[in-house]
Amino acid sequence: MRERNQLEKSIGDFTTLEQELRDAVELIELGDAEEDTEIVEEAEAILVRLQKQAATQELETLLSGEADANDCFVEVNAGAGGTESQDWAQMLYRMYTRWADAHGYKVELMDESAGEEAGIKSASVRIQGHNAYGWLKTESGVHRLVRISPYDSSARRHTSFASVWVYPEIDDDIEIEVEDKDLRVDTYRSQGAGGQHVNTTDSAIRITHIPSGIVVSCQSDRSQHRNRAEAMRMLRARLYEAELRRREETAQAEQDAKTDIGWGHQIRSYVLHPYQMVKDLRTEVETSNTQAVLDGDLDDFMAASLAQRVGGAADEKAAEQA
Repeated sequence: MRERNQLEKSIGDFTTLEQELRDAVELIELGDAEEDTEIVEEAEAILVRLQKQAATQELETLLSGEADANDCFVEVNAGAGGTESQDWAQMLYRMYTRWADAHGYKVELMDESAGEEAGIKSASVRIQGHNAYGWLKTESGVHRLVRISPYDSSARRHTSFASVWVYPEIDDDIEIEVEDKDLRVDTYRSQGAGGQHVNTTDSAIRITHIPSGIVVSCQSDRSQHRNRAEAMRMLRARLYEAELRRREETAQAEQDAKTDIGWGHQIRSYVLHPYQMVKDLRTEVETSNTQAVLDGDLDDFMAASLAQRVGGAADEKAAEQA
């Protein structure tokens, strides 16, 4: 039913786009006939908007990966640098939640570790909506910020790093075997908002998968039992994403992307001083409207990364067939 509903939505979106295109063309013809430049300009503005919508719909047809349609988890972790990096991690967290809100996705905070003075050390959120993972998967990597530090009394320029990890939430019909002997489960007291009960009991859960070293944590609920269940869902999702990544790394394009994810190999730079520029180092897409990007305007970066990723996979497949 979910797949059927999405197909109906896709067909409906295309039909609406097609009708609006016909209406805009007729409006231009009417404006030309009556020599009304205002009508023509209005119709041309509609065509520009439709062109962007068509490009987005075309890109969505590329989201055909095994887990692209799934909801996803996004983890943000501050790098070395104390308050500076923790504030940058908070800015990234805000950027992705604003992007999700703008696209009608539901955002649920799963875990958060507050910074010592400001910002966050880490945060995990679940983003729910069709193709959430497909769009966000290219955001995994290290993000670099250059700015005049608001925490430096000498107003010096600082460079900060934070990492982003995106992995899909797996469907119930996908079985990931996790043995109890491979797990270490720790409980701890929740941080942040949530009421007196949350903050005075060891309801938060941290699970370490010993063979892989993967660590997940959850403190979103007052119940330790429910937090454990959610943490296990996150762990299975991480293990599933790791398996998907291993498969994809058979392609050279994914081998190249793997080096980008290493600490110190940033995928995108956000420069706020001495000039304003956000630049993706993989696709060369850039913009001087840094505030819009930090407010969640990421579509151009995601679209370029997705097209590059899909194109690289297609080139690899063609080479194999040749």
